[in-house]
Amino acid sequence: MKKIGIIGYGWLGERIASSFSGKYIISATTTTESKADQLNNKGIDAVIASFPDYQLTEAYSQWSEIKNIDVLIITIPVSEKSCCVSSLYNRIQNLSAFIGAFKGQMFLMSSTGVYPDLPQEFTEEDVPLEKVSGERMLRNKYPQLNILRLGGLMGGNRLLKNYKVSNLDHAVNHIHYADISGIILEMIERKTESKLYNVTAPVHPAKSQVINAQKNIADNKEFEVKGKKVLSSKLVSELKYVFQYPDPKIFHL
Repeated sequence: MKKIGIIGYGWLGERIASSFSGKYIISATTTTESKADQLNNKGIDAVIASFPDYQLTEAYSQWSEIKNIDVLIITIPVSEKSCCVSSLYNRIQNLSAFIGAFKGQMFLMSSTGVYPDLPQEFTEEDVPLEKVSGERMLRNKYPQLNILRLGGLMGGNRLLKNYKVSNLDHAVNHIHYADISGIILEMIERKTESKLYNVTAPVHPAKSQVINAQKNIADNKEFEVKGKKVLSSKLVSELKYVFQYPDPKIFHL
């Protein structure tokens, strides 16, 4: 049975681990002792690790479990929106000290936030990874790295109707967590390496349409959906992936 390492056992990491249960042996990092204890009690080999934006006086010790891991999934943020480039460099240096010269299959959970907020359709070619500091830094260190640019994380307890939302006539670029897990599973089975994919549901309704569906309000209005749409057509074409939740209007069902 393959061993999966998840760096960052948060909302998404937990759901990926849950979907892999029974298929793979899971190891993970978390930021608190109580969470680590909880995971270890569930049979997930967990250690405490965080990756600060500053240079540490002592370099991170390498994760002892890394030598046993076949597939590594990184869910911690490595975007400039959360820090400046120099801070981002420090975070990635701390992360790479922790995982060492890992040679196995590897995934970075990036974001569709790399695309500008313009009213057009975007593919991966519009913003190549060389223009995204965090993606570029990690790919330079780990050439085998797969980069998944995730849309807004939805499903389960995350529903658009629960949030304060503006620009209701703008398109959503959402993804259900079950499809993120499904796509990673497909890529693991195919032994995919060094790919960059947008990961968004292929249907892009307006925010108002999603909210009305979640509130069970009839909505038959026809209107032009505005805003940007981030397309996952490359992923569908290359992986032949069929989305479990293709339309954000049904994420709550």
